[in-house]
Amino acid sequence: MNIEPSGTREVDIINDKIDDYNNSQVPFLHKESIKLNFCIKDKDDNVLAGINAILYGWKILYVEVLFIDEKHRLKGLGSKLLRHVECEAAKLGGRLVHLDTFSFQAMDFYLKHGYEVFGILDDCPEAHKRYYMKKIL
Repeated sequence: MNIEPSGTREVDIINDKIDDYNNSQVPFLHKESIKLNFCIKDKDDNVLAGINAILYGWKILYVEVLFIDEKHRLKGLGSKLLRHVECEAAKLGGRLVHLDTFSFQAMDFYLKHGYEVFGILDDCPEAHKRYYMKKIL
């Protein structure tokens, strides 16, 4: 037996095997993950803000990225996008959302929107914290 780098085929096999095991323990409510990615553009088609999220396995929403262009922050765009993705997930049966944010990012923003911290990594990155947050939809 040797440890060697995984190629695309091996990555797919490993992912499929853990999915099969997880599904055997707690059946998925839907097999394929649903991408819920939205953006806000200006009249010239420039992206001002966006949210990338995924509704997976047990109808749980994971917010991967929420970004607002610096010139357009504090105008409500983040709130609008977050509410929109939460609403879309709820329409699809979503019941829980989770995400993570760094101490230099937007923890207070998420707290304001009803999220709670359920875990913290100190020194991730060094001299900062990484907050893991959740919200019931």
